[in-house]
Amino acid sequence: MLLTAYDGAILGPIAKVLGWIMNGIYTAMGAIGIHNVGLSIILFTIVVYILLFPLTYKQQKFSKLSQKMNPELQAVQKKYKGKQDQASMQAMQEETQLIYQKYGVSPMGSCVQMLIQMPLLLALYRVFMNVPAYVSSVKADYLDLVNGIMATDGYQNTMTSFVEKMNLLATTRADFTGSDKTVLSNYIVDVLYKMNSSGWDNLKDVFPNLSDLITSTHSVVEGVNKFIVLNISDTPMYVIKDSFANHQWIMIIAALLVPVISYLSQVLNIKMMPQASTGDNDQMAAQMKMMNNIMPLFSLVMCFTVPVGLGIYWIAGAVIRCIQQFFLNKHFDKLDLDEIIKKNQEKAKKKREKMGIAENQIREAARVNTKKIENTAKQSTVTSAQKELELEKAKATKANAKAGSMAAKANMVKDFNERNNKNK
Repeated sequence: MLLTAYDGAILGPIAKVLGWIMNGIYTAMGAIGIHNVGLSIILFTIVVYILLFPLTYKQQKFSKLSQKMNPELQAVQKKYKGKQDQASMQAMQEETQLIYQKYGVSPMGSCVQMLIQMPLLLALYRVFMNVPAYVSSVKADYLDLVNGIMATDGYQNTMTSFVEKMNLLATTRADFTGSDKTVLSNYIVDVLYKMNSSGWDNLKDVFPNLSDLITSTHSVVEGVNKFIVLNISDTPMYVIKDSFANHQWIMIIAALLVPVISYLSQVLNIKMMPQASTGDNDQMAAQMKMMNNIMPLFSLVMCFTVPVGLGIYWIAGAVIRCIQQFFLNKHFDKLDLDEIIKKNQEKAKKKREKMGIAENQIREAARVNTKKIENTAKQSTVTSAQKELELEKAKATKANAKAGSMAAKANMVKDFNERNNKNK
């Protein structure tokens, strides 16, 4: 079963674990007589976002605290605006760090949570793109037809030509030149799962002796893959073209709804999310705004060309996030952020004490650093006039040196050297 699963070094093992969960959900649904991949995807998405909720909560909490400390960060940035000298830059960094310590948060903010979530979400994509590789019950629906194809003479060359004709090379890793029967069987399952509805009709043309088996398998698979009126293996673009040719206007509307709902749900989700502070960094704010505009548009465009099943996943994920966000916003509105900040400060203090850093050491270090910065600033403000004054004082001291003193002897040596240099 796992031979056709994604085998990446990082995402592969994660996809495997998620595949077990997906397989468990589909099997549990089958026990009560429900065999539907689309519904399984929705339930699976709910389970995954429940598992990710602790990370989501921490990320949202940071965003709220970031909004509260934003005025203080802006004040520090404004204070040192336009100052590029080392002393000013160091002072700005130290004051910024003190603000983060005050609120008990890390400058990295929600980056850690995002780094954990991203591989999970990318692995989910791999699972949904090849469900039979992870859900054994779905794979079993194809096996009778697969065995029939492999019992046909020259099936390897026939399948190779068929994959090229159906333009499936970009979405499968199927290679029918090998001799391992198990691998070849899995590759055929991959191809059958990736086919749209027209592919089944073409399959009858290349394997005419299996026409009845192809029809019966297609009927079973279509029932499993049917979500409302759409087949989750078809792309909305294919459904629109095919339905337009057959004047099936309801199917066209249904296919259009997938990318449109995906776009709208993504936009709503972004609007509901609290945005982390960017201070006076206009460039970062512009980048965040651009990303917030691009991601829903990306979902809109991609949903036309990817299987409906993946569009269902995007929609389900966005809707679940919107529901989560609604309740999180209600929750954070009731929270006493000042109390949270106080607790964070206590936690940070205890952590420093465990590391052997006392509060007075921190204050002393800050005082010493401030004094160094002040001394550096004073030294840098010495004018050329003051330098000239110091040179004049040195000359006067030299002229008034007492006879026999070290200064007088030094003057004699200097005068002797100057006379010799002139004579040369």
